[in-house]
Amino acid sequence: MDVRSLIPWNRSKSVPVSRFEDEGRPFLALHREMNRLFDDFFRGFDLPVGSSAWSSAWPQVDVSDSGKEFKITAELPGLDEKDVELTLQDGVLTIRGEKHVDSEGPHYSERWHGSFQRSLHLGDAIDPDKVSASFKKGLLTVSIAKKPEAHSEGIRIPINA
Repeated sequence: MDVRSLIPWNRSKSVPVSRFEDEGRPFLALHREMNRLFDDFFRGFDLPVGSSAWSSAWPQVDVSDSGKEFKITAELPGLDEKDVELTLQDGVLTIRGEKHVDSEGPHYSERWHGSFQRSLHLGDAIDPDKVSASFKKGLLTVSIAKKPEAHSEGIRIPINA
């Protein structure tokens, strides 16, 4: 076994944590303790909180616009299509579901489980009759066609100085 695999890593995962590293640098020690405090605080909310808690949402999605349709791809690892509900109402696509724990639960877990919901406002240009969705290997792909009148080219607006 590699001894390096037993060394706890710091937040950047590239440099091992040293308990004596903070001696003589009180602000660095305070910074580490504040990070630990906030990590511990948010761990109890059963939310999929990442390193940028306020700007991230789960599931993470990619949205592309080909001009004729929107394509939304969402990563849902560990889920099956029966665990996910997909709705489209008034131009808003909503992905909701629940990730279950299969066992009685480990003593310590960093894996997220529970209910989730993510809504994406796509506007009035979509055609609700031309929607398709597929789910394969934890990847949900939704294609929503645009209405024919929505294909028109936009105009360039001059900016006056």
